[in-house]
Amino acid sequence: MEDSQVGKVHDYIVIGAGSAGCVLANRLTESGKYSVLLLEAGPPDNYPWIHIPIGYGKTMFNPRYNWMFNTEPEAGLNQRRIYWPRGRCLGGSGSINGLIYVRGQAEDYDHWQSLGNHGWSWQGVLPYFLKFEKNSRGASEYHGAEGALYCSDIGERHELMEGIIGAGSELGITRNDDFNGASQEGVGYYQLFTQHGRRCSTSVAYLRPARKRRNLTVETHAQATRLIAKGSQIQGVCYVQNGVKKQVLCGKEVILAAGAVQSPQLLQLSGIGNAALLQAHDIPVLKDLPGVGENLQDYLQLRLMYKVKKAITTNDDLRTLAGKMRIGLKYLFKRRGPLAIGINQGGLFTRVLPESRTPDIQFHFATLSADAAGGAPHLWPGCTFSVCQLRPQSRGSIHIKSRDALQAPAIQANYLSTPTDQRCAVAGIKFARQLASQPALHGLLDSEHLPGAAVATDDELLEFARAYGATIFHPVGTCKMGSDPMAVVDARLRVHGVEGLRVVDASVMPTLTSGNTHAPVVMIAEKAADMILQDATGKYL
Repeated sequence: MEDSQVGKVHDYIVIGAGSAGCVLANRLTESGKYSVLLLEAGPPDNYPWIHIPIGYGKTMFNPRYNWMFNTEPEAGLNQRRIYWPRGRCLGGSGSINGLIYVRGQAEDYDHWQSLGNHGWSWQGVLPYFLKFEKNSRGASEYHGAEGALYCSDIGERHELMEGIIGAGSELGITRNDDFNGASQEGVGYYQLFTQHGRRCSTSVAYLRPARKRRNLTVETHAQATRLIAKGSQIQGVCYVQNGVKKQVLCGKEVILAAGAVQSPQLLQLSGIGNAALLQAHDIPVLKDLPGVGENLQDYLQLRLMYKVKKAITTNDDLRTLAGKMRIGLKYLFKRRGPLAIGINQGGLFTRVLPESRTPDIQFHFATLSADAAGGAPHLWPGCTFSVCQLRPQSRGSIHIKSRDALQAPAIQANYLSTPTDQRCAVAGIKFARQLASQPALHGLLDSEHLPGAAVATDDELLEFARAYGATIFHPVGTCKMGSDPMAVVDARLRVHGVEGLRVVDASVMPTLTSGNTHAPVVMIAEKAADMILQDATGKYL
């Protein structure tokens, strides 16, 4: 590498142009008062398949746009290393995810506040969900219509999904046309972060309109390697861009928005974390914060697959040239069909553990099947019932392996490490089978491909979970918000004991929200932007 270059001073430096970073870049430059530098390790989001919803399959294993992490061997999953895709481009994981809009349950946020995080109750966060929404349903008590981020209904009804909804009804689970409305419980179609059949990431919704502002600088291919500190004050960032070492200083704050894997990694590389870990890697300790990188939580995805009696699945659409042409033309002229939806059309939230007062499992229903999420579809009509536990008790960690910022950290999720998680995995699989066996699906489902009829006892079902379980891509919690000894940031997302530094991304969640995490991260960024600007001006609501 060449010698370090020093750039101009900005008021704010945002590290990571993902779901949170793009929101911050927009909101902090909106008034024109403050200059912002946005650093993104990956490239621009100009790959066409990023913007076509079904392109999820094209980015799942693409190293240009995906960090392609792997966990350490997971004891609870038969020592398997689990593949963890994370976005590596403008828009971050929001540019490669499944586009599903789920806020979680009101109780999730009330629990955050009960842990000492004032202002993070459901009533405290709901205004920020409403603020970012431009919902196709218009404004209501539960939805916003003037925000930046498009949230759209799926425009078509699918025979298989209608059968699943009917099967749910036969089990006493009501149809729910709005998982982000009065209640999450039920079965129905998801809303997606799409606009006219195209992905609406925070890069599209927030960053693009902001880039014309003179007070915003966006640098891609720029990977942060270390924070610059003077005493306990963070003053800037070291980064590498196209092989050149660079430094940049800030006048106000550095804001980490690098996600649940890389925000704790960068803190540790900068001397903020567990002193014993830092000393083991000869990193001078700036602040001993033992919670950095701990409290990792993620959903374990258990995928049951079924052969379908009719050639109505996306497998069939993609199997022949004629099928591909048909769905391609439908998308081209109508912005509808499989290309406009992506992978999962519908979901179901319900309770399977007797002690649960609110839904404890979530389904993603896909009208396709493949050996791996994002992999090549099977050559027969197929569908997938993916089930995950909403509030896992297992906790893992993110730890650096060396002082080299370009080396991926050690990811240890510790899936299925508690009895409750094991019970929920077995109960979730049993419920999926019960759903599939209902009369509403008799004319649609042929046979269970995976795990298969031979897998029957609780022990065999748990072994199936250990042998086939994988991430459903929602890691959080590694820089948790709170005031206890393991908390990393306070309720205003400022790093404890360090000046001029905040974390704004999924890592600050003390506990997982009940569902897909993209929308909660956008909410966190909107709320954080208000707090940052309030602290800068001294004007509080």
